[in-house]
This record gives sequence, structure tokens and C-alpha cells, in this order.
Amino acid sequence: MQYPAKILMAWAEAIGGNKKLRDWLIANEYKELGLFVFALYHNEEARNWLLKNGFPHLMATISGAEGDKKAIEWLHQNNFEPLAKVALVGDGVDTAFQWLKNNGHLELALVAKRIEAVKDEIERDNVDHHSINKHG
Repeated sequence: MQYPAKILMAWAEAIGGNKKLRDWLIANEYKELGLFVFALYHNEEARNWLLKNGFPHLMATISGAEGDKKAIEWLHQNNFEPLAKVALVGDGVDTAFQWLKNNGHLELALVAKRIEAVKDEIERDNVDHHSINKHG
């Protein structure tokens, strides 16, 4: 997974809620990164697209951030160590964040923190009684 630093920064911003950058990623040669944002929010169509179009490592990153230890193991076994660390940061493991920073993956460290924030927001919404009532 080789992306220019500015693309990784755009991805982080898209994860953080910048819809213009998300749409730009999708419209250009980074569709997988834009769809990752939808998949992170549990969009099944986007999740299936990632799996069917050669990006299982991105789906494994999301699954790992959601606490799936097998997904993190798969990332390790398939030489996606930085993404395994991104997933762990998404799941709240601070030592993984330090590893990303210490190993020169500053943009991925930012991506990881954005994933963690989104995941935490989703969890808060799922636990918030007002949110549950709104959807019920």
C-alpha cells in the first residue's frame, strides 16, 4: 500500500468528515480510500466493494479497529504491519500509535486517530439512549 503523503492526509481528512475530499478520492484514482470512509460507518455495499475489488487489507483494518483480533492477525501475517497498527490504534491501543510515529508513519498515525474518533463516535451513538429512541 503505497500512497503519497498528501493522499494519506486527504484520507485522514475524509475520515474526519470532509465530504469534499471523500468524494474527490472516489472520483479520482483512490476510490478505495473514499469507500473506506463509508465502510467505516458500516455501509455494507462499501464493505463488500473493498473485499471484492482487491482491498481486503482495508476491510481488515476496519474490522481490527472494531476489535476483531483475527483481522489484526491477518494483517500481520500478510505483511500489512502498519495497517495492523492503524487498526490497533482504532481499537484504543496507544502503544500502536507510538509505533506508527516512531517508525515514520506519521500520516498513518493521523489516519489511525481519525478512525479511533469515528469508532468512538459510533459507539457513543449506539449507547446514547436518545439516539436509540430516534431510530426506534
